[in-house]
Amino acid sequence: MKARNISATHEHEWEAAPGLPSTLPEGESIVWQGTPDWKQLAVHAFHVRKIAVYFAVMVGIQFTHLWGDGLAGRELFVPVVVSTSLALMALALLTTCAWFAGKSSLYTFTNKRVVMRIGIVLTLTFNLPYRRIAGASAKAYADGCQDIALELYPEDRIGWAHLWPHQKAWHVKHPQPTLRCISNGKEVSELLFKVWREHHQAEKIVTGVTALPPANDSHSNTPQGAMA
Repeated sequence: MKARNISATHEHEWEAAPGLPSTLPEGESIVWQGTPDWKQLAVHAFHVRKIAVYFAVMVGIQFTHLWGDGLAGRELFVPVVVSTSLALMALALLTTCAWFAGKSSLYTFTNKRVVMRIGIVLTLTFNLPYRRIAGASAKAYADGCQDIALELYPEDRIGWAHLWPHQKAWHVKHPQPTLRCISNGKEVSELLFKVWREHHQAEKIVTGVTALPPANDSHSNTPQGAMA
């Protein structure tokens, strides 16, 4: 897989290269770059679809209640229209946030680290060296995209709020930085393991049900990860 040619946007024109806070040192090169699919981010991270169903049920209950009270005409439809309008505004706001989150985020693999540039209002860049990544896991969705979560060692912690929504759900105490809604997630996860393995030639990683044996070094560490 070749690295994508991504141009810097106006709000990130200060970057040395798209997604990178500084020029890459000698010997380091970009392997892959990509962004979240903002439409899938709206569904899976901002839960627009689930919230839309909730609003629809609530408006339906309101309509049934007013109808049961004998209201008709303007007295019946005005409250329902107001509630529907507020629900649509909330959904539009969530969708807009998903769009900004997707467009402002950029994930980068180099041959030495994973770089995550995220943030809508305040841009944050996280450098995650492969030697500090203990493992990884992938969650595939029915629409074909994947989330790729990176498990860090216990002593390396990033605030949950700093990562949101680029973190694995329900992992608040030990947040896992996550590449959200990658459209070609299977290929990207395989590439991540390939680069990780090349960086840790003397270590072992578990990919699904296939274990890659360590090199002949009895003193090597053995981090474990799982990629489904």
